[in-house]
Amino acid sequence: MGCCNRRCGLIAGAVVGVLVAILGGILIPVGDNIIKGTVKQEAVIEPGTTAYENWAAAGVKVYRQFWLFEVMNPLEVLDYGAAPVVIERGPYTYMTRYLAKDNVTFHENDTVSFLLPNGAIFEPSMSVGTEEDNITSLNLAVAGAYSVVPPELHILIDKMIYSTNSSLFQRRTVKELLWGYNDPILKQFVGFFPDYNKTYDGYYNVFTGKDDITKVGQIDMWRQSRSLGFWNDTYCDMINGTDASSFAPFVDKEEPLFFFSSDICRSVSASYEQTVNLKGIDVYRYSLLPSTLASPVDNPDNKCFCSNMKVTKNCTLAGVLDVSTCQQGQPIYISLPHFLHGSESLVKDVLGLNPNEEHHKTFLDVEPTTGFTLNFAKRIQVNMMYGPSDVITVLKNVKDFTILPLVWLNETATLDDETADMFKKELLSRIQMLETAEYSLIGVGAAIFLMCIIAYLIVRKSHNQSKVA
Repeated sequence: MGCCNRRCGLIAGAVVGVLVAILGGILIPVGDNIIKGTVKQEAVIEPGTTAYENWAAAGVKVYRQFWLFEVMNPLEVLDYGAAPVVIERGPYTYMTRYLAKDNVTFHENDTVSFLLPNGAIFEPSMSVGTEEDNITSLNLAVAGAYSVVPPELHILIDKMIYSTNSSLFQRRTVKELLWGYNDPILKQFVGFFPDYNKTYDGYYNVFTGKDDITKVGQIDMWRQSRSLGFWNDTYCDMINGTDASSFAPFVDKEEPLFFFSSDICRSVSASYEQTVNLKGIDVYRYSLLPSTLASPVDNPDNKCFCSNMKVTKNCTLAGVLDVSTCQQGQPIYISLPHFLHGSESLVKDVLGLNPNEEHHKTFLDVEPTTGFTLNFAKRIQVNMMYGPSDVITVLKNVKDFTILPLVWLNETATLDDETADMFKKELLSRIQMLETAEYSLIGVGAAIFLMCIIAYLIVRKSHNQSKVA
């Protein structure tokens, strides 16, 4: 009778083990649903959610580092048509995006509109010099007038250059070149970024995700339009994705992430590169593919971004984006720093460049559960074009169209230690605790089941042997 009780008890124990393991298995989908439900709720852009708190405020400090290209041989370029030789000066660092979103307005169609205030505060401790450092750079008025003014009126440009004692190159301070100066030729304020300080980017109108979390942060309209209107093409004028500050939760690394950048007047996509650890948090690193600025020969989708057949050598030039259509006709070309992923001719025509994947690529580090961008480096280079002329004296020795680098910037932001600790505590630790409980129950249940089964077999074997004896 005692032996029977032991066997029955062991069978009951095995059943209990199975039930415990089943409970752990049941908790997996239940726990996943709890996690997904919580994340979806907190990812919606509306007052009271975690996403809104991070979205509405200035949040993490964003810095822009500038490296300006100094022309070392301006006289040789003017007198003999030599290739420009440049060296980069920098970084000169500014804190930007330190102001909260303005004019935040929620709408009935589950979208919210806002303005992004622009501002820049110089950070001497993060810079190699002062804003008063002098740099020899391209004369923006001469290069701009060369392209904007019709050739038959170039004689007037030549006279203006002569009367103001100007040339193809000029020496200005870092502050003047970046933020603007009164130009003697154009009689107006010009610079690399003259309209940045005390201005706004937008209006933006984005989806809150309340009705569909997969659309959270996606741009519905920019400047009150769903199409850019810069490229005269439906595809190139599309506004795709978010502003890259966040994406829909539960990121699938097999799918690219789309985002719009007003700095380059177009939408782009980034692809998964690798998983990296950022202050104890696993994030997916996404970067731009070389095909982003490839020539239409290699990437037919870029055909509608090519407009100047002469400068782009019949649209075979890779690595640069002509943004003159969104810059009032100014001959401005956007590229990655040092013409990374660009045609060989770009680097040969301007000496002193050294493209490097590690230092010059653009990337985003996205936490896959929430879709929040926790670290990024947006790196772009601003270039300007000038070319040969039989009329404008300072351009008579220029042999061909030249796309000259002016400045490249690295816009960066990363979560601080306090935010990282909070993120791990409030989200990741809870997820890990739930997963630990789930798999612990499965493990404990399986162990109890096996132990009871083994013990049952031993008891039964012992009982059978005693009966034979």
